[in-house]
Amino acid sequence: MNPLKRIIAFYLDGFRSMTLGKTLWKLIFIKMAILFFILKLVFFPNLLKKNFDTDVERGNFVIEQLLQQAPSERSSH
Repeated sequence: MNPLKRIIAFYLDGFRSMTLGKTLWKLIFIKMAILFFILKLVFFPNLLKKNFDTDVERGNFVIEQLLQQAPSERSSH
């Protein structure tokens, strides 16, 4: 068996023999889903999509913001 298959088999056998660990992994995945999906929607709304109608407008806004901030950052170094 090649090393990658042995590693995969090792972890699969370990997960099959878990009792309490399966429940803990389920809790970890639920927490990850809450963190990455629900909190992202609440705390990190897509402001570009909300404030601009087309991709061209969004792109122009991002370019303007980058170009406005670039000279001030270079002068501070």
